[in-house]
Amino acid sequence: MPKLGLGLYKSLLNKNNFEFAQQAGATHLVVQLVDYMKGGNNPSLSQNYLNGWGTTKNQGKLWEYDDLIRLKKEINSHELTWEAIENFDPSHWFDILLDGSKRDQQMSDLKYMVANVGKAGIPMIGYLFSIAGVWGWTSKSYGRGNPMTVGFNENDVDINMPIKKGMVWNMTYDETATNEVLSKISREEMWERYSWFLNEIIPVAEQYGVKMVAHPDDPPMPELRNSARLFHSISEYEKLLEVNKSPNNGLEFCLGTLQEMKEGNVLETLDKHSKAGNIGYIHFRNVKGKVPNYREVFVDEGDLDMAEAIRILKKNDYQGILIPDHSPAMSCDAPWHASMAFALGYMKALIDTV
Repeated sequence: MPKLGLGLYKSLLNKNNFEFAQQAGATHLVVQLVDYMKGGNNPSLSQNYLNGWGTTKNQGKLWEYDDLIRLKKEINSHELTWEAIENFDPSHWFDILLDGSKRDQQMSDLKYMVANVGKAGIPMIGYLFSIAGVWGWTSKSYGRGNPMTVGFNENDVDINMPIKKGMVWNMTYDETATNEVLSKISREEMWERYSWFLNEIIPVAEQYGVKMVAHPDDPPMPELRNSARLFHSISEYEKLLEVNKSPNNGLEFCLGTLQEMKEGNVLETLDKHSKAGNIGYIHFRNVKGKVPNYREVFVDEGDLDMAEAIRILKKNDYQGILIPDHSPAMSCDAPWHASMAFALGYMKALIDTV
């Protein structure tokens, strides 16, 4: 059966939140080492991120083995397992995404970090290969009890707004960059860049026992901010498995993002890839609507049958983990924690019942 996990942002990596995860029934963690979420101990997606998730100043600050082991020991001391790291810092790979002059050096750095992750016994790295990243969300009260949540409506944003130089993945990595903007980036260029990245990184992942798992594009638009999106549909998302057929190449299977897509059947896709062993871990998230207009809702009130998802995973003997990803903010003093506790409780009940 699936295992219950919790994703923790960098600002939440402390004793209280490790205990919170335990108390809510989680046994595994997905850790984000990118410092992009505003709100400190009360992170919130429902802020204005159209101008960026923030500034990264981690150039040259790579994931060192000793630091990973130190954090892993702390996680283990709370009877939790560190299952995955989610997302590379934009400062570590902006020229891999942009095909810039620092591409080869940054690839060398990524290989070094993947090796350290494997040596530390952390089995997976999730990533989003995207220029624009997660961009275009707007916030409003929506759903049961009118919680503040995020969604995407093409009429609310200028989807062709260019990206300033010095920014990638909706984060600033160079504050000295001019007000020039990035040129239009075609689908062919993006596939070439991605194929090079994957074929360079997978041999190192194989050597050190790390599974590299790709997140689909959210919002799943074919193009955003003058850059093509690789994984905007289920059929396009599945193509990454053909780029490199290694068992260390897989899917960070976000149910919510896949449900947002215009085409394809999410549950049939879940059945197919959980049976084939292509899924690293799963974002257990629900939405109402599809692009170009959708909203995130509580895990039990969306368009996707989450109980059926668990039945499929049991049938296929999926042994990986589920995490709530993100969820509407609940109306209390700890909106993120309350929302995660509700989602985890619902997920645990489904797993136990099935």
